Amino acid sequence: MASSGKMHPDELDIDEALVRRMVAERFPQWAGLPVEPVEPVGTSNAMYRLGTELVVRIPRIPGVVEEIAKEDRWLRRLAPRLPVPVPVPLAVGGPVDGCPWPWSVLRWLDGTNPVAGRSAQPALLAEDLAAFVTAIRRIDPTDGPAAHRSESLAERDAGTRTAIAAVADLVDAEAVTAAWEHALRASAPAGPPVWIHGDLQPGNLLVDARGRLSAVIDFGCAGLGEPAVDLIPAWYVLPAAARTAFRAAVAVDDAAWDRARGWALSIALLEVAYYRDSSPRMTGIARHVIAEVLADHASPSGSRHS
Repeated sequence: MASSGKMHPDELDIDEALVRRMVAERFPQWAGLPVEPVEPVGTSNAMYRLGTELVVRIPRIPGVVEEIAKEDRWLRRLAPRLPVPVPVPLAVGGPVDGCPWPWSVLRWLDGTNPVAGRSAQPALLAEDLAAFVTAIRRIDPTDGPAAHRSESLAERDAGTRTAIAAVADLVDAEAVTAAWEHALRASAPAGPPVWIHGDLQPGNLLVDARGRLSAVIDFGCAGLGEPAVDLIPAWYVLPAAARTAFRAAVAVDDAAWDRARGWALSIALLEVAYYRDSSPRMTGIARHVIAEVLADHASPSGSRHS
């Protein structure tokens, strides 16, 4: 269990004073700019706004440190091929006293995180999300790294069932198990791995005042994987009424849609199991997703077998 005020047991101690010291030591040209934490807080990386145009991104835990180098290498290749802005690193800082890992400085991107299941323009947001998903999976996969979620659903089976048992007091375990087993029966993807973002949930999306997608952030999970992983915003972000339009725009068959629903369910279950005592926000979003998946699975169109 994470210690008080932290989400992870091995989390780095990060505050504004540390960030100021890091910037002054490694990037003196930006020393003196005001520093303030970004809300809501990230789960894997701490974000601190630096002045009005920059943001500092620092790994919270050892397991995500390698993502700094991955983003620094690959986002320059991905960014020109995507329909909305993404956070291409401007500089990567080395370890300093208090932070033993590399960290990055990025251009600040305006927008707010969408609220799960609520949108001012759900149909247009569905269209925007589909355009992003379609664009990233068309990028040349040559030499691309494996995505964080590059395994099959079958390989997630044991972990997902363990999570179901761990949160059985919070969810309908029987219904969740039935929905999960339905996803496991879907046929495997026919094509080779493609570029995916890997974590298209509210904390990694920005929308503008109109409710349109304005940016996609945090590419730490990105890499080559199966396209269904990037369909999780159907349950993580969009209301039920916008899912049909999203699915039509991404042009996937029943098997891919069933796998996508399984991905959303598995990710959400593991999030509830992990964050239930340390992050009410993450737990709330994940429980919303589980409820949406169960409702979708129980509907006549959602429960058909591929």
